[in-house]
Amino acid sequence: MAQCIDRAASFGQNLYVDTRGAAGGPVPFTEAVVNGLADGGGLYVPQELPSLSVAEIAALAELPYAERAAAIYKAFNIDLPDETIDELMGRAYGENFDDAAICPITSLDDNTHILELWHGPTSAFKDMALQCLPHFFSASASALREAGKLDHDFMILVATSGDTGKAALEGFKGVDGTTIGVLFPDGGVSDIQRKQMVTTTGDNVRVWAVRGNFDDCQTGVKRTFSDDAFAKQLLTEDAVALSSANSINWGRLLPQVVYYISSYAELVASGKIEAGDEIDVCVPTGNFGNILAAWYAKQIGTPIGMLLCASNDNRVLTDFINTGTYDISDRAFILTASPSMDILVSSNLERQLFELTGRDGEAIGRWMADLNEKHCFRVDSDTFARVRENFSADSIDNAHCLATIKEVLDEHGYLLDPHTAVAYAAAQNLRGENPVLIASTAHWAKFGDNVYRALHAMAPGEALPAEVASLTGCQLNERIAEETGRCDIPAGLANLDTMEVRFTDVIDNDVEAIEAAAEAFCRR
Repeated sequence: MAQCIDRAASFGQNLYVDTRGAAGGPVPFTEAVVNGLADGGGLYVPQELPSLSVAEIAALAELPYAERAAAIYKAFNIDLPDETIDELMGRAYGENFDDAAICPITSLDDNTHILELWHGPTSAFKDMALQCLPHFFSASASALREAGKLDHDFMILVATSGDTGKAALEGFKGVDGTTIGVLFPDGGVSDIQRKQMVTTTGDNVRVWAVRGNFDDCQTGVKRTFSDDAFAKQLLTEDAVALSSANSINWGRLLPQVVYYISSYAELVASGKIEAGDEIDVCVPTGNFGNILAAWYAKQIGTPIGMLLCASNDNRVLTDFINTGTYDISDRAFILTASPSMDILVSSNLERQLFELTGRDGEAIGRWMADLNEKHCFRVDSDTFARVRENFSADSIDNAHCLATIKEVLDEHGYLLDPHTAVAYAAAQNLRGENPVLIASTAHWAKFGDNVYRALHAMAPGEALPAEVASLTGCQLNERIAEETGRCDIPAGLANLDTMEVRFTDVIDNDVEAIEAAAEAFCRR
């Protein structure tokens, strides 16, 4: 494959810079992954991107998915040996997925293709990255230890709106030298999502419910990462450093770039498009990482036209893309039928704006400071023009989301989860002449209550009938499967009622409470 850097002649020289220009010099991939967040609060991005031809991208279809991923990581010239990359990708993408294609594509018609990103162990798209990241995190830490650059263990702290938490727990459990703690909004995730997290096995895992919403969780975790005194205390007293598995970690984002490049190759190989034809990509978007990965895939050479950003009732990203102003100063946080998108502070937008400003760290630092202090920022006209060149956006309310689930089942015999339904509906509103690839981010059985409402023409938030409300999430999914004939509930979801609940703690969302919980976990 074509590479912008000759690995043999210039090994490990694709370094990573931070979006705010506050972290000092650039660092290699291994340090970017174990650090998670850069000093000064910025996010890491690679100094250089590889450049792949359409022919090279199409040729990926001849390889198993793990080898496609390895080839793209090598093109990014990460500072791990080729044989290590091959081995780690083989572990990441194998029998832990229930489909040999890893992320198969289902075509609803000639121009509407559903990229199924939920065939991993937790039935959510986060598995695509979090079955990969822990292997590369561990290998990176080992390489840095051998180089004498670190002599401590790690605690991964993760804020989740539902899916990331279980995927991170599943990926990091049992990883040597690492513990992982996950925080989720109490009452803000589905019954299935909660049970997935609180029943997680493993000695190095811990889960806390947090009073508040996802933004409270995410903000608390980010402020914990920014507390230098706490970090120094953990490192000095416990030989533990904090790191992240949220999509602020570049090691989470790169696997997502892979599946967009791979999917284009699949569409060509299956005869759905001709090599070189443009496709548009529609993504149900909360934290902006998944759609940003599609933008990076486009920069590398994948023929992607417009990126269609699908929001739910928490439409901050749609409003930003349409106006250039990111404003949460007087915006209510709305609980929706698609809870993993219930986010107002979209962390990965910082990376996107860094790229669209021509990598102007000063501007990013200023806008992020305004967001933190004023809860609002506005980009300059040139940057806004670049946003509009790449993105279009629409928001889908709860009622439209549920109606779409029933519509697609009736028309195509295909059952969507609420997040994918938001993307499907937005794609119909935004699409042009290009075929559309819709990112399907979760199996429908993770959100059985709202799927049931959709199938029975119930209003969003309407109380389920008493007999249905008495069912567990697993039992409700069985009912839906009987009604629809979609008897494809993954075993990891079907068996949750038999799993032991291990974690019941509920904590406050402030930094002090999060740090106290993390410290107690560290010293268990």
